[in-house]
Amino acid sequence: MSLSLNVVLRPTGPVQPVDRRVLGLAATGIGGFGLAAVYQLSGGRIGIPCLLHATTGLNCPFCGATRMAAAMLRGDLVAAWHFNPVVLVLGPLIGVAVGYQLLAWSLESLRLVRLPRLKMSSRTVDWVIKGLIALFVVYGVARNLN
Repeated sequence: MSLSLNVVLRPTGPVQPVDRRVLGLAATGIGGFGLAAVYQLSGGRIGIPCLLHATTGLNCPFCGATRMAAAMLRGDLVAAWHFNPVVLVLGPLIGVAVGYQLLAWSLESLRLVRLPRLKMSSRTVDWVIKGLIALFVVYGVARNLN
């Protein structure tokens, strides 16, 4: 990952677009919290059931993520940790990185300031994705051993 420390006030020239993966992560996060809000407001009656859990009784690595986000919306971090600790830790980290990228793009688009953007090589992206897949597979197996 590289970070250029060049901050430019009142930038000119073309604005580098936001990476489509960043937009995808932002949409997923917003959709997830939207679903959690609906779940919370409905008293837990409206939600999306996990197909793996419904068919096998096993918990997937993301089982409990909606309930975790609903618990976060009401400020109950203990319950959020109980529902899905991996997503509770990774979600805010990814959210801050995505939020920063969108903020940097917005400020540059408004010609106010050009902030440094986070950039990862394709090799680094591949390793991060493989690491996250491995983490979720191990977590998915471990949470079903009880």
